[in-house]
Amino acid sequence: QVQLVESGGGLVQAGGSLRLSCAASGSIGRPNVMGWYRQAPGKQRELVATITSGGSRNSADSVKDRFTISRDNAKNTVALQMNSLKPEDTAVYYCNLVSWLNGGEYWGKGTLVTVSS
Repeated sequence: QVQLVESGGGLVQAGGSLRLSCAASGSIGRPNVMGWYRQAPGKQRELVATITSGGSRNSADSVKDRFTISRDNAKNTVALQMNSLKPEDTAVYYCNLVSWLNGGEYWGKGTLVTVSS
């Protein structure tokens, strides 16, 4: 089993920055992909950014120039640096891990990011 624990959410003014972190524990295995998804009130969960254990990145067009995803394979952590935040970035952000070894998919409980205008 894999556990994911997020941290770093909070309230920030538009134009500000936040850094989210996620620590994975358990039978993680590699290769895998870790990432961040978000869900705003009344909307579906959507991809924010992902990064493979080999370092390949993918991100949504809406955040591409503002958010940066990174990971530390030795520590089994993934981070999301969010700059130039906008009110529309307000959402619960979820950490995600997909193991390519066994196909398992795991989610954290989420952390709330609120951007005030």
